Amino acid sequence: MTEDRPSWDAYFMDIATLVACRSTCLRRAVGAILVKDRRILTTGYNGAPTGLMHCGQKKGCLREQLGVPSGQRHEICRGLHAEQNAIIQAARHGVSILGATLYCTTQPCSICARMFINAGIKEVYYKEGYADPLALEMLEEAGIPCQQIALD
Repeated sequence: MTEDRPSWDAYFMDIATLVACRSTCLRRAVGAILVKDRRILTTGYNGAPTGLMHCGQKKGCLREQLGVPSGQRHEICRGLHAEQNAIIQAARHGVSILGATLYCTTQPCSICARMFINAGIKEVYYKEGYADPLALEMLEEAGIPCQQIALD
């Protein structure tokens, strides 16, 4: 073993960052992975549902055109969040995520936080902040640690 190996947190966050490269969102590229026992269960990135045109193929981002601030009016977005796609991939392929850890390039929103609580995700790590304090409040109330990690 060499000392220059990345920590598990750095390793998984680097993979989430790579997953974000597949994003089709015009505002923010986000990647997420679900991990259990140091094994990757699923990945997800943000963008339009499978088979639908991406915002770049349509007429752009409606939220951007309407001047909607970050963290608001998620219901008018064509896309799914990276975390939602990671959970959906688990459901589609019959992979249990009960007790899994989520690594995400951006702090989850309150919609995703509710999903984590009901899906049994045990902890969340994220790289960048997001304008949704309700998400952090709900995760704390549910006893799910949610921590920003600073990596080099």
